[in-house]
Amino acid sequence: MAKVYYDMDANLKVLSGKTVAVIGYGSQGHAHAQNLKESGVTVIVALHEGSKSRETARNDGFEVFSPAEAAKRADIIMFLVPDHIQADVYNREVAPNMKEDAVLAFAHGFAVHFGQVTPSKKNDVFMIAPKGPGHIVRRMYEEGKGVPALVAVYQNASGRAMEIALAYGVGIGAGRAGILETTFKEETESDLFGEQAVLCGGLCELIKAGFYTLVEAGYQPEVAYFECLHEVKLIVDLIFEGGLSWMRYSVSDTAKYGDAVSGRRVIDDAARANMRKILSEIQDGTFAKDWILENRAGRPRMKKWVAAERDQLIESVGRDLRSMMPWLAKKEAPEY
Repeated sequence: MAKVYYDMDANLKVLSGKTVAVIGYGSQGHAHAQNLKESGVTVIVALHEGSKSRETARNDGFEVFSPAEAAKRADIIMFLVPDHIQADVYNREVAPNMKEDAVLAFAHGFAVHFGQVTPSKKNDVFMIAPKGPGHIVRRMYEEGKGVPALVAVYQNASGRAMEIALAYGVGIGAGRAGILETTFKEETESDLFGEQAVLCGGLCELIKAGFYTLVEAGYQPEVAYFECLHEVKLIVDLIFEGGLSWMRYSVSDTAKYGDAVSGRRVIDDAARANMRKILSEIQDGTFAKDWILENRAGRPRMKKWVAAERDQLIESVGRDLRSMMPWLAKKEAPEY
């Protein structure tokens, strides 16, 4: 089993006297910056002129600089802007201005692993990747808890990269839950695969396939929505709490038997072959190249796909049904 580190395995004092620049103040950025600050670390925030987050960061008590100016001041630079713009920020603003021995940090290995960011051999490069969205990272910290994280060292120029990485992880609260050692390659490829084959791509298509199978067979769309989308949370919560076995223990015997006889008919050998193909395209860089080119072109396919998805029957039915549930906060995705 991989090595797991906790608060007792790290020394937060390693960050004493150092300035951490958090580039970006979105989901992960605000959580990292605020948690580190409350752990006693000196933090500045880096945002471009015109960023809507500048006022928010200042109101939260941070000094805000451009990425170039922040790079001049920082000892540790954490990249928490989207993957597809990290290379531009690094090459244009950070690399020409950073201290020679500055430490580069990432919360996802995409830009480094796929060669978009090529650090100098003089720099330590590490990754701390919380396994949860930023608002959860922040909330758990405030409650005295933590979200598990992955840690990896890409370059160890100083001989202390892991020590610094673990101190950072403890600073954002991850040491309370456990920091699992990995590599940039493993984190990047497994993360992309999980998103595409299971968590986002796979799950969403499974939900839609089930919904439209029922609707096309003459069942009410509202009933199909409840059965194939609404109740997913109930099952996922059980899996989250105790794994697949706890979920199966908790559901009815009929549901358990249906799981046993039908699950592999839906996710069959053809589906598994497609999963292996998806993983192969992630490993050989095909997906990364495609995503980078899509962004350079202004995301034409992405915009068309998002618009089409918003117009799906399952979405309009869902909006109507959720309006019947006053305990649910109204959440509507903005135009893409």
